[in-house]
Amino acid sequence: MSVDHKILGLLFPSDPSLWKNDINLEEILTDHAYCEMKAAVSCISLIQMNPDKSYLVDCVMPVITEEWGHFRLVVQELKKRNLSLGKQRKDRYVNELINFKQKGGHAADRFLDQLLFMALIEARSCDRFKLLSERMKDPYLKKFYRRFMESEAGHYTLFIELGNHYCGKEKTKKRWLEWLKYEAEIVQKLSPDHNVIH
Repeated sequence: MSVDHKILGLLFPSDPSLWKNDINLEEILTDHAYCEMKAAVSCISLIQMNPDKSYLVDCVMPVITEEWGHFRLVVQELKKRNLSLGKQRKDRYVNELINFKQKGGHAADRFLDQLLFMALIEARSCDRFKLLSERMKDPYLKKFYRRFMESEAGHYTLFIELGNHYCGKEKTKKRWLEWLKYEAEIVQKLSPDHNVIH
């Protein structure tokens, strides 16, 4: 499976200089673990807020299981390497994205924004996992991050598809392009010391 930022629709590629030869593996894995945890929690919240949408519930339940399984895999990888799960850092990237979500207006528009917000995080994570899979010296970690890359790509497409299903393809596409433009501006302005996965 070949994935890059253009296939994902991202308007600006992830910066390869974020991961140089002096990669701090403990920091990478800690950041990754919390990203998987937050993804699972976001999916749970999505169901809690939309229990009447049976198709969404059916689609998102397996994602919760998968994301939590990923969290466990990353924590196991830390333990295997005698590394510690550090503290969760402030996620400047996600906080900037949250600022773009509609706060008022129609519930349907806020719902669509939540789906696209989640899709964008998955797409950016996919792009960064690709970079990690290419830059890791450890052959096992190369495969480790390749598998995560493929999983995130599937999640990204699911949230877009849910937007199409519930809000219509034209509306979803129009708003998605607005999200992509905003996200590209964020990625360009954030300094290299922001969270390594998001």
